[in-house]
Amino acid sequence: MANPLPFKPVRTDPRTELQRRLAEAPTKHAEALLVAWDILESAHDEGILDILHGVIEAKDTIAGKLAEYTKTPEGIAALRNFIAAAKILAALDPETLDHLSKSIVTASQQQKVEQNPPSLWKIFKRTTSEDGRRGLSFVTLLLSSFGKSLKR
Repeated sequence: MANPLPFKPVRTDPRTELQRRLAEAPTKHAEALLVAWDILESAHDEGILDILHGVIEAKDTIAGKLAEYTKTPEGIAALRNFIAAAKILAALDPETLDHLSKSIVTASQQQKVEQNPPSLWKIFKRTTSEDGRRGLSFVTLLLSSFGKSLKR
């Protein structure tokens, strides 16, 4: 018959392992620690740490005020609108949104250059260009969808 082997696990103190890792940290992670200290110092210089400290100290007050506001019909509507806006932003293609923002900046700069309002003929020529028709198509699709959503 087989005899059981005696097994006694070596007892280790977890604090000893943590102290060893802590002692190695400055040499192993020196660059990361320096960056972290720089970030902490910048946050302190700019007053961000004071703001965070104030928010942490007033967390109960802030949570209470938010809870009071969300009980109101306006608060509920604001939350629902925020969620709907988030869905819209999530559905947009980031590249298309980037092109749109650049187009808005360009159009704004062009509008600033115009001394006088454009004539009706100039506006008509803009709308009959290929890009103008593409933009009008988008706007009319948007208006149609908007009108459809207003039908209940």
